[in-house]
Amino acid sequence: MKNILRKEYTLNTKEYQLKIPMEIDACIPANDCVRLISQFVEEMDLTALYDTYERMPSEKYASPEIMLKIMLYAYHERKDISSRSIEKNCKRDINYMYLLEGRQAPDHSAIARFRSEHFGKCAELFLSQMARMLLELEQITTTEVFIDGTKIEASANKYTFVWKKSVTKHQARLLQKTALLVGEIIDRYEMKPLWHKEVKKQHVKKILKKLWRKAEEAKLEFVSGRGKRKEQLQKDIEDLEAALKKINEYEDKLRRCGNRNSYSKTDPDATFMHMKDDHRMNGQLKPAYNIQHAVNSGFIVAVGVYPNPSDVLTLKPFMEQMEASLEFQFERIVADAGYESEENLVFLRDKEIKAYIKPSNYEQLGTKKFSQEIGKKENMAYDREGDFYICHNGKKVEKAGKKTRKTSSGYCREETHYVCRECGGCPYREKCLSGRNWKKPLEKRYKKLIVSRLFEELREEEYRLINSKEGKQLRMNRSIQAEGGFADIKGDSGFTRFLCRGTDNVFAEYVLYAMAHNLGWLHSRIQKDKLDLHLYELKEDTEKVA
Repeated sequence: MKNILRKEYTLNTKEYQLKIPMEIDACIPANDCVRLISQFVEEMDLTALYDTYERMPSEKYASPEIMLKIMLYAYHERKDISSRSIEKNCKRDINYMYLLEGRQAPDHSAIARFRSEHFGKCAELFLSQMARMLLELEQITTTEVFIDGTKIEASANKYTFVWKKSVTKHQARLLQKTALLVGEIIDRYEMKPLWHKEVKKQHVKKILKKLWRKAEEAKLEFVSGRGKRKEQLQKDIEDLEAALKKINEYEDKLRRCGNRNSYSKTDPDATFMHMKDDHRMNGQLKPAYNIQHAVNSGFIVAVGVYPNPSDVLTLKPFMEQMEASLEFQFERIVADAGYESEENLVFLRDKEIKAYIKPSNYEQLGTKKFSQEIGKKENMAYDREGDFYICHNGKKVEKAGKKTRKTSSGYCREETHYVCRECGGCPYREKCLSGRNWKKPLEKRYKKLIVSRLFEELREEEYRLINSKEGKQLRMNRSIQAEGGFADIKGDSGFTRFLCRGTDNVFAEYVLYAMAHNLGWLHSRIQKDKLDLHLYELKEDTEKVA
């Protein structure tokens, strides 16, 4: 009985015959997904992964190939993908033991290092390689690609925000105080001004050097603490150093922001965005990443991580990234209304890619409320020959001129301005010119329209494509395949927050989810005899409704 308190529990073990088979392979079903994952990884070219190691682990430890198998199977299981949970599963789960091939189970630090330091460097390469292998197996096609985006919370505190607008305001206020301080110092020490209009950081540095030179010449002794009186020169040097430190701090914050409006102190690559899961029910922002993925036949073929809260600015760089990583180009792109812009449509037209993108006003056009808004250009008749609109009162809204406007992404958009000069005494004036952004009273308002003729032409082509039978089928498949991929990763896996920090590590983590999703979907297609399924057919009743 006393042996039960010994550290070695085998001393109190009763003798019995162990009845499990000696081969782990015999315990795993022939159609288990772990076998498919192992075989698929063995067919991949892992040279890039091996190149990330300065020296190879010894034979008793898991090789890079085995580590990749373990990570993909862990993300396929989706229970808990933390490094400590994976370490525990390698010691207890028979499927993990099968992948280890008799090697020693890796510890949690080795798993974390593999995820960020090794796999992270070749994540995009492996995902594109998987897409090419699936194309060779005729599991994906090059005819269409479905693109969608979602926001996933970053591994950062909710209240570590830095706002670009606030930093800019405080920086301007600091520069004003610094200019006054520098002016007093120049008058006090009879120095020559170094600037013409405004004080800059380099001016503060030069004056600070002069003050330090004066302190060395006067052999000034710097003091601190209670009961000690500081000289004026010491006070000026300390004030300028504090101001210079604060200027550098603001510049560093603005540099980290870049083109973004905010970032998180915990994860500087994360941007604060509106999330669907609002824990305070007040529209609070959270640090997050905008994840884009491209899907074909249910397989994720490309992944992108962007700091932009909206999807419209991500399409062009995402398509360029896909073109660089994949060795083939898709003929058609299908996306929702969040991707519609003149810049995106022109970009796809120049690439000779058909754009099945739903217009942003598609759902509103058929509603009664939208048809009653007489101030909208869609509810006015347009004369193509005369290039003018006719308002609800029968008056002409004539062309006034053209202007070129540069968007936030740098795209130059040519806009045509239309003006109605007969708004005086119109009985529909209040309804036509309603809105909250007017600064003039109703009596001084007149109707103005800003239209991009190129965008209107591209939008007409959009309507023609998405209202065709083929377009309706592709729209239905987009909601099934593109959104279904996010449903599998976020909904079924419960993945709503990243474990890693930084764009590169976040990208690698999501690529693991994408590759595991692809292998799971391939396993399902094999077992259900659906290897030839690429597009779901449109039902007759659905076709009539669409």
